[in-house]
Amino acid sequence: MPRFEREQSEYIEKVVYLNRVSKTVKGGRVMKFSALVVVGDGKGKVGYGLGKAAEVPEAIRKGIEAAKKNMINVTLSGTTIPHETIGEAGAGRVLMKPAAPGTGVIAGGAVRAVVEAAGIKDIRTKCLRSNNPNNVVAAAFQGLKEMRGPEEIARIRGKNVEEIVG
Repeated sequence: MPRFEREQSEYIEKVVYLNRVSKTVKGGRVMKFSALVVVGDGKGKVGYGLGKAAEVPEAIRKGIEAAKKNMINVTLSGTTIPHETIGEAGAGRVLMKPAAPGTGVIAGGAVRAVVEAAGIKDIRTKCLRSNNPNNVVAAAFQGLKEMRGPEEIARIRGKNVEEIVG
């Protein structure tokens, strides 16, 4: 029987990065943990959160709670994204390009977690500057947030979808 029994969630939960930090005090070192967690439903909703606590499972739980509060809807075009985008957060910069069906997810660890939790099946990505997981996840999130489908662009321009798509 597992030590930490949890009920099954309807969300895909992925721990992207666990960090152990220590603070030196008079009596020695105090260890704490931070967990960067990505949560998604695999159908276009995704969120990320950072949880900090003295124990790892508690940090993960807090991260999941923060991620569920921080969820966005991602515009999808079939199994990929509608257009190329660059997301930026801090020093992190992530390039995301749509890919043909069957390509799969071509992404590094931190971006892969975000993309898979969002339910994107075909995409090509590249981290352009920092590879710090916190900044990379935030940048990928920012890029996905800026996605706009042809329907939204047609509505903004006051045209119909056929004029936009061609």
